[in-house]
Amino acid sequence: MTNHSDKAPAERVALFVTCLVDLYRPSVGLATVELLERAGYQIDVPTGQTCCGQPAWNSGDNRRAGILARQTMDALAGYDHVVVPSGSCASTLIHGYPQLFADTPEDLIRAEALAARTWELTRFLVEVAGLDDLDAGLSGSACYHDACAGLRELGIKQQPRQLLAQVDGLELREMADTEACCGFGGTFCVKYPEISSRLVSDKASAIEQTGADTVIAGDLGCLMNIAGHLTRQGSAVRAYHIAEVLADRTDHPAIGEGED
Repeated sequence: MTNHSDKAPAERVALFVTCLVDLYRPSVGLATVELLERAGYQIDVPTGQTCCGQPAWNSGDNRRAGILARQTMDALAGYDHVVVPSGSCASTLIHGYPQLFADTPEDLIRAEALAARTWELTRFLVEVAGLDDLDAGLSGSACYHDACAGLRELGIKQQPRQLLAQVDGLELREMADTEACCGFGGTFCVKYPEISSRLVSDKASAIEQTGADTVIAGDLGCLMNIAGHLTRQGSAVRAYHIAEVLADRTDHPAIGEGED
């Protein structure tokens, strides 16, 4: 991996871990730190961070969302960049907070300042860090799932594919309807379980039809939903977060493996 420390020797990056990474897949956080450090950045993981407030915000609980948002803004203050290994959480910080505080001028100033410094991981690696020489390998074929928030709210499409093209031994196959929702959608899968089940079933079929042995995405919620369905169907397709693949951390169980 090319080291870009000469470009930004003093820049400090805060990693916003996300709840799912913290609780279910810490290896994604570790892989993200490794990628950013290789790129020459000084990485901090602020201890004051918890949930970004997305579930409350999506459920219309603005009071609780505001409490969590202010706590998050406090924790992430003072950094040159904030990097998030999740399109949905990144979009909450970038778009959700300014909407949440639209009628609260003091908070809005802070929200807009945070939004301007916040990046989804793959966009940061391509557009800021400028990575062009990944030291990673994964033998076999994979398809990439375009998570809704990253794709539709942040425009994340080519960045992950550009990075995956650098992984030695990996053949990337596009699935049909790759931009279709997997059915997770945060609280959507709880509110509309039947629709969610149909969507993930269609997504799993599209993945299987590619013949790929691995599915990759940038949002852990989507991957847990997809991997869970594939596992229940007896599929041999593995699921990994893109950070794990790019950091060459696929020597441990895939998402959903060994789980009941």
